[in-house]
Amino acid sequence: MSEAETERRMAELERLLNDPETRMDANRVWVLLAELARQAEPARR
Repeated sequence: MSEAETERRMAELERLLNDPETRMDANRVWVLLAELARQAEPARR
């Protein structure tokens, strides 16, 4: 995942969690968290 994609996902997550006018989508929050966690893991080989 590129740095720009990571930033877009972080911005979407922040909006979902903190914007009172955005409807909460718990499934999308978990998907974004999983993607970001995978990105943060060191490569296992």
